[in-house]
Amino acid sequence: MLFSWLSSINSLEIFKYISFRSCLAAFTAFLISIFFGHWFIKRLRILKIGEDTTKTDSEELKRMHFDKKNTPTMGGIVVNVSILISVLFWCNIYNEYVLLLMFTLIWFGVLGFMDDYIKLTQKNAAGLSGVSKLLFQSALGLILGLVLYFHFSKFTWGTQLVIPFVKDFRPDIGPFYILAVGFFIVGMSNAVNLTDGLDGLAIGCSIIAGIAFTVIAYASGRVDFSDYLRIPYVPGSGELSVFCAALVGGSLGFLWYNCFPAQIFMGDTGSLTLGGMLGLVALIVKQELLMVIIGGIFVTEAVSVLVQKFFYKMTKRRVFRCAPLHHHFQFKGWPETKITLRFCIIAAMLAVFGLVLL
Repeated sequence: MLFSWLSSINSLEIFKYISFRSCLAAFTAFLISIFFGHWFIKRLRILKIGEDTTKTDSEELKRMHFDKKNTPTMGGIVVNVSILISVLFWCNIYNEYVLLLMFTLIWFGVLGFMDDYIKLTQKNAAGLSGVSKLLFQSALGLILGLVLYFHFSKFTWGTQLVIPFVKDFRPDIGPFYILAVGFFIVGMSNAVNLTDGLDGLAIGCSIIAGIAFTVIAYASGRVDFSDYLRIPYVPGSGELSVFCAALVGGSLGFLWYNCFPAQIFMGDTGSLTLGGMLGLVALIVKQELLMVIIGGIFVTEAVSVLVQKFFYKMTKRRVFRCAPLHHHFQFKGWPETKITLRFCIIAAMLAVFGLVLL
């Protein structure tokens, strides 16, 4: 850890401060993402590794996304690598929460890479089967649920649900907390994955959620702030603000190439990982329900798919012209850039509202 060596020098004690290291983590991840992303895109073009936009049942979507065909994908590798290197530089990697997040990053990164690799190398393949993907996601969710359940058991608020704005009512769900963690991790990773359908949409909303949880993690890790805000004090969680800052910086660097017209796509390698990490941060700082608000765009996108499938199965009619929700607005004739910008504006306002609820 670079910061440990620097902070040991008397004149450089500033490196002990989480706020300073968070800024450094964001800048480091951003620069790595920019320079590595540039090389990575060139390399993918040489190898002719690009998105196949014809692997969809909708002829209208094939027409709309025709120009995106053969755009390099698996760009989530850029985000993951930039976060990982920045965290190794500026985070206390012996912090148990940081280790859990790094484990989640690697697990979902490998899962997403396998899914993307199958899509790219096997003709007409749609990646891993839904069951296989769900099993891998659920396995990680169960592991994290067990770890957090036994770790939090020593705290009075261990398995309680913190309800935003309602400070005096915290229902304790006991052992069901393990299943709740698994469900939340799977749900968040898939929600971000479903949002990743337009240039800059998923990464833009992830940046906004990441900024919000950088602030929340910092407050949760300080006795004075958490006591003033009447939120659970989670010892050691302040280090997560450094991790979240790295996530924001790496994502901003990726957005440089993913904004319209995208030079590279995230793929499942990035979207599954970002969703899983954001979900885990919310669980650690005991703000799972607040994530539903701050990540409202992700939740809405996922719900739109569930509603569409359920309603069509029951009535053979569709609620939306196409799901996830961003495609519905595409079918209505909205330009892609307008959809992305408006969704990000809503995401920003939801993040502000979520912070107000603290």
